[in-house]
Amino acid sequence: HMAVDSSGLPVDFIVTGGEVHDSKAAIELLEQLPDAEHVIADRGYDSEKVREHIRAKNGVPTIPRKRNSKIGNGDIDWCLYKYRHLVENVFARLKHYRSV
Repeated sequence: HMAVDSSGLPVDFIVTGGEVHDSKAAIELLEQLPDAEHVIADRGYDSEKVREHIRAKNGVPTIPRKRNSKIGNGDIDWCLYKYRHLVENVFARLKHYRSV
């Protein structure tokens, strides 16, 4: 789990086992970060606890809800969500140097 800034530079990360749910790791990671105006994450982090934690730090969560959600995604800023690729780019760069 990794957090990046708006320039795509890593800010912090947490390594967890495969059995740890993304939302649990997200809260732990968010506690270590400075306040952010917007927090963008994928559906794996879809949790009301995560959203509440972001709002408590005066941030706006941009996390799509899962397909079975009754609420839907009408409130998601999809233009802002496109910036999620920044964290994916960091993972791609790390995989490039996996032999190090």
